[in-house]
Order: sequence, then structure tokens, then C-alpha cells
Amino acid sequence: MSTQPESTPTPAPRHLRLLPWSNDGKRAHLVTDGTRSFLSQLADTIEEQQIQTAAVIVSLARPMVEDTADLGKDELRWVARRLIESLTDVLNIAESRGQRLPGYTDEDDDAADDEPDGTD
Repeated sequence: MSTQPESTPTPAPRHLRLLPWSNDGKRAHLVTDGTRSFLSQLADTIEEQQIQTAAVIVSLARPMVEDTADLGKDELRWVARRLIESLTDVLNIAESRGQRLPGYTDEDDDAADDEPDGTD
């Protein structure tokens, strides 16, 4: 009979992902083990749509703010609101993706110090 304790399975690592939608103005998060799930794939699709929408809005807004554009106050507000919405979406995507990047380790810092940078 062995006196060693039985090993308990280690829990799967938990990953927290900021989702590209909210509930009543509160941020939504997905807790996963890092594998692709239906919700993570849905979030990827929505993020891609938000990025594409932002690109379209920028291309439409650019000529509206040129010196030669003849827009009224209400039209400029509309453009500004759409740009703010798109920028907010893209910033949330950047934050979500940044949170999923692995952090640097001391080894990474040491390796960067060893690389020649062209200075003496």
C-alpha cells in the first residue's frame, strides 16, 4: 500500500475574454479554458464586422470633413457620433486582444538586451 497521496487533476487554465457586446452598458466577459467555442467564434465574427464597419465609416466620413464639404451642424454631429461609435468598438477589440497576449518574462527582457541595436 502506497503512502503517497493520490494526485488531483489540475484544473484547466482559465482565460478571460472581453466580449464585443455589453449587457445594459456593463462589459461582458467569457471565461474559457482557451479552446475555441461557439461564443468565442461568434465574438471573433462580430469583432471582424465591427472593424469592417469602422473602415467603411472612416471612408465615408473623410470627404464629409474636408474644407470643401458643405455640411450643417446636424450632419457633422451625425458623422462624429458614428466615428465615436466605431472608435469605441475598435478600442474595445484592441483591449480584448491585448488582454489575451501572453505577458513578457524576464527571459524575454534578457534576450532583448543581448541583441545588437547598432549603437556603441
